This record gives sequence, C-alpha cells and structure tokens, in this order.
Amino acid sequence: MKFIAKLFPEITIKSRPVRRRLIQRLQSNLQILLKRIDSNIKVSGFWDKVEVNIAGQDADLCARIINVMQRVPGIQSFLEVQEYPLGDFDNAFQLTRDAYSERLHGKTFKVRVKRTGDHDFTSVELERYIGGGLRQHTEAAGVDVRNPDVWVDLEIRDNKLFVVTAIHQGQGGYPLGTQEDVLSLISGGFDSVVASYMTMRRGSKTHFLFFNLGGHAHEIGVKQVALYLWKQYGASARVKFITVPFEEVVGEILQSVHHSHMGVILKRMMMRAADKVADRMKLNAIVTGESVAQVSSQTLPNLRLIDESCDHLVLRPLITMDKPEIIDLSRRIGAFEFASAMPEYCGVISDKPTTHARRERVEGEESHFDFEVLERALEQAEVISIDDIVENRDINAEIEAMTRVEANQTLVDIRPPREQERKPLNMPGCETRVIPFYKLETEFPLLPQEREYLLYCDKGVMSQMHAQHLHELGYPNVKVFRPATQS
Repeated sequence: MKFIAKLFPEITIKSRPVRRRLIQRLQSNLQILLKRIDSNIKVSGFWDKVEVNIAGQDADLCARIINVMQRVPGIQSFLEVQEYPLGDFDNAFQLTRDAYSERLHGKTFKVRVKRTGDHDFTSVELERYIGGGLRQHTEAAGVDVRNPDVWVDLEIRDNKLFVVTAIHQGQGGYPLGTQEDVLSLISGGFDSVVASYMTMRRGSKTHFLFFNLGGHAHEIGVKQVALYLWKQYGASARVKFITVPFEEVVGEILQSVHHSHMGVILKRMMMRAADKVADRMKLNAIVTGESVAQVSSQTLPNLRLIDESCDHLVLRPLITMDKPEIIDLSRRIGAFEFASAMPEYCGVISDKPTTHARRERVEGEESHFDFEVLERALEQAEVISIDDIVENRDINAEIEAMTRVEANQTLVDIRPPREQERKPLNMPGCETRVIPFYKLETEFPLLPQEREYLLYCDKGVMSQMHAQHLHELGYPNVKVFRPATQS
C-alpha cells in the first residue's frame, strides 16, 4: 500500500532551494508522526510529492495513516494507491476493474491517466481502452466526460502502474516549522483557538500564552484545548504553554482605571506581558484572535493603541472574518465543543467601553496603574512543555479522584459524542450516565442530588476542570473517576 502526498500549491512556486527545504521538512514531520504508529512505515520525499509506503494491506493501519496525513500542514491532498508492474492494456484494465467495480455500480465515470516516461502508447489510448472495458464489464451507468460521479484515476511512471483507490483532502498550508515560531495568546474561546490553528497550518510552531483571569478550572480547560490543537495539527514539534496569573492585574485595573477604558488597558497590559515573554523565548511575532469591530476593544483606533504597547509584530489571522465563519472553522477542526464550553472572563470588566480611545487619555489612565503588579505576574509565570499537560494532574488536588465506583455513586461520561462512540465506556455493575462536558452545567442540576457523581474523560483533565466548576457552582457531590490505567 502506498500514499502519495500532493504538495500545497504555494510550495511548488518557490525557488529550488526553498522548495527542497519545504519538502524535506514535510517528509521529516510525517516521519516523526507515522513512526509513532508503526516504525516500519517509510516516508520518501521527491521533487513534486512525498510518498508513504507500508507493507501489506492492514486496514486499521491504513485508517490511522489517513487520519494523520489529513492533519499534517503542507499536504494539499493525498492519493491512496496500489502499485503494480506495468503490463499490457488488458492487465491494467483488470486491475482497475478490481479496484473500482463496486464504486461504479449505477454511477457515471471518466478515466484519467497521468503518464510519466517513454511508452509506445498515449494516455488517451489507455483511457479509452479501460473506459470501454469498465462500461462493458461493470454495472456502471455509463461514461460522462464532463461531470462524472466517479473519477477513475491511474498513474503510470516508467514501468509501474499506480491505481488510485481513494483521494483524501489535506490541510494545505506550509509544513510545520518552515516558518518562524510565534506566541499565540489563547483564552480557550473560538477566536484564539482558531487563530492558533491558522498559524500552525501556515507553518509556524505556535507556542501558547494564557492569562489566567478565571482560576484553576479555566486554566485546565485552556490547557486541554491547547493540547488538543497540538496533538491534532502540530505534534511533530515541541512547543511551550505559558501561564501568567492575571487576577491581580485585573484587580489593579478595576481600582485604578475608568470603566470606559478598562478593556483597552487590559489588552495593553496583556500585550506588554506577551512582549516580555516573546523576548525571553526569542520569538518574532505575537498572535491574537481579534477581528475588526467584533467587540469594543477591536475597533481600528483601539487596536492601534493596543499594538503601540508592544514592540513585536502582532499577527491577527481572523482580522476580517465574521463570527459565524470562525465558529464554522472551529467545528471543522474539532475544537467547537471545547470552545463553546469555555467561559469568557475578559468581557466582564468594562462598562460602557470606549470604541475610539485616544492616546492621551489611555496614557493618563495608565499613569495611575501600579506596574509592579504586572512585573509580579510575569515573575510568577509558569512555563511547561505542551506534552506535559496531561501529566499535570495536581492543579485541583482538592477534587477527590476515585479508582472504583461505589454503590451510592454514578459514573458520568463527559467525553464528546464521537469519543464515546469510538471507545464506549464499559463499566458493568455500576450506574452510568452520558452527559457531554458542554451540557454539564445545564443538565447536572436535574440529576438526583442525593447521589455522588464521578466525572470521567480519557485523560482525566477535562473531568478535573468540570468537577472544579461544579464545586464552584455549589455542588459538592462531584468527584473524578480515574481508573488505574490513568493513575
């Protein structure tokens, strides 16, 4: 079995040295990720493609490879192909019929042959021969050269025939690590999550900076969505997750700044802090999820003043996107359920916010701010590797973790529906309920409160966050279920 990755089109127009470097990095990224699945997978880079080869026809292994390749930046699309020695026309037809006969049932089709090398026939001649054979010897509805239901794709390279059995869409973009590293300000909401994904897709190793305004539960939730993004789209590179405690900064703003300018000045303080963190990490740019006029602090005059508070380049991938577009993209990348369950703490501190702040007024308001508070927050910043997040389970040590379910306890599976379907929780002998984490806040109060409830998720991180959140809402009868395999 072979997979042929087609390059993101912008790669193909680069100069020879740049194109070679991009292809080499794509090959390396794929090799790193696929070796974690099976050490025998071979990845080879060529001038116009990257090939992935596996021995045999293991359907489960193929599905796992497809899942990885669909999420690796730099791949526009990839072909799932079977490789054979090039024989005569009849041999090519027989192989093609075996691969396509079921898919052609009741469908129109067109044969496409891409040929490289010297042969005593043309691509059109082979297309006609195979097309005629498929029309006579399958239950296809016929040939449609303009708008077929099925494209029958073959590639011939010198003395080899490749029968394309499936075409999969890739992420596009540039291979991760081919552009400079960036620091993304992430709050866990739709905007910052999608902005982070977009810089990863564009080839930048994206480190995460979180300003904690909402306590430990919020921090765990943001770490979880950052971990998800990294595992899905950036796991070929190691990045950092930085947490800066900002509660005291917010408190200082509430005491020192007029309510109309709180939002702008909070963002300026965040940018100043991000500037220092980016300096320490020697990063070139800061990434935010702002979009023009989405909220009061994101008008053009306000954004200009916010940018003036830092020296680094500020990238805003979402700057002209509408909110529905951003939410739709969050669904496509699998982050919607994380973001929709994330509280938005930043929006609660401004009353009648200004949409057209002036530099003199902003500087006047900031003159009352004690900048030692900001320095203390930076001194208390926590820096961890993104792949260490799953091991960081002691953040909410006050939430008791159970390794078994007692008679008076109910197990609550809070995983997203697709995870529940993929790996059902099989716990015979105990009462179990299924409530996805984004429905917990509304459905948990409806449960009989005389029982105890143990929240469960695969890694034990989301369950901690939501157990803590339910405690804060006044439900002390919540614990975490952590089976022995998670301990």
